[in-house]
Amino acid sequence: MITESRKRSLFKTISWRVLASIDTFLISWLISGKISIGISIATLEVVTKLIIYYFHERAWDKIKWGKYDK
Repeated sequence: MITESRKRSLFKTISWRVLASIDTFLISWLISGKISIGISIATLEVVTKLIIYYFHERAWDKIKWGKYDK
């Protein structure tokens, strides 16, 4: 069975979070027209979504469906 290490899950979490936070910042800025609001929203969601995504990845790692040995 193939599984991911916790370190790999952590690095995937961080790389995804950077991309997603940039997206959140840009959308918030475009909607509000204020950079400060975009930064505030993006900063707040970084903390919550890093935690949620990490545990989401760990849970999916336990599911065998769709995993194959090569």
